[in-house]
Amino acid sequence: MDLRVLRYFVAVAEERHVGRAARRLHMSQPPLSRALRQLEDELGATLFERTPKGVTLTAAGAVLHEDAVALLARADRIRGRVTAAAGTARLVVGTLADAAEFVGAQLVPRFREHHPHVEITVRETDLTDPTAGLRAGLVDVALTRTPFDTTGISTHVLRTVPVAVVLRSDDPLAARTTVSAADLAAHGWVHLPDATDPAWTSFWTGGPPGPGAPVLRTIRECLHAVTWNGTAALAPADQPLPAGLVAIPLSDHAPSDLVVAWPKTGAGPQVRSFVRVAADSQRA
Repeated sequence: MDLRVLRYFVAVAEERHVGRAARRLHMSQPPLSRALRQLEDELGATLFERTPKGVTLTAAGAVLHEDAVALLARADRIRGRVTAAAGTARLVVGTLADAAEFVGAQLVPRFREHHPHVEITVRETDLTDPTAGLRAGLVDVALTRTPFDTTGISTHVLRTVPVAVVLRSDDPLAARTTVSAADLAAHGWVHLPDATDPAWTSFWTGGPPGPGAPVLRTIRECLHAVTWNGTAALAPADQPLPAGLVAIPLSDHAPSDLVVAWPKTGAGPQVRSFVRVAADSQRA
């Protein structure tokens, strides 16, 4: 039996309600219900009596609950002993500024549930490195956005996000529901450093920079350029914006993928686990 499914079962048994257990497990209710049904099918026994108010354990469920609690406690002790014997483990997670909150608020806490003894460092990088430090060997795993050169790098798509153009709220196009690249022909664009990944630069800059446009390295600098100079900048449509700026969906631009990225070779168990947690979190 899968220990993960046993943890699901114990949570439902203790909460006496699938919905409450799903919230406790940071997942949605349908996959939790499916996992319970599959566990019952595997064991050939009904584990819960389901009522409009929740669930109660059957006799078979009570036996499984007693043994599952003991088994999970034993598994946790084993993990702790192995971790102690291995010494302090470290994981460095790279991220772009707009994805840092997702890493800190969602992925790190869920990863710690499985690896409480791993020391985690989140390293935020600027727009000049779309691999968020991965290619330079500064991080072990990264949460970033496409497109970029993936030579030697594996990626898993977490979600696909439309691209929007960020404009000042007093821009003549700000009231539009969508705009096209042709609509923005008169706008100057942000200017990224020349050494930035060509695929990344081509995707995230809608056109040539305006005359004398300064080289920008951070999301904050790009937003300041829009605010003070009327520059146009591209961003994920779900990018939080300060007052005075608006994001208008770009009708003829491909979307971007939010991905977790890691080295194709040499990835350790903490990296593989982080990738699984990231994928599970997005599905939930």
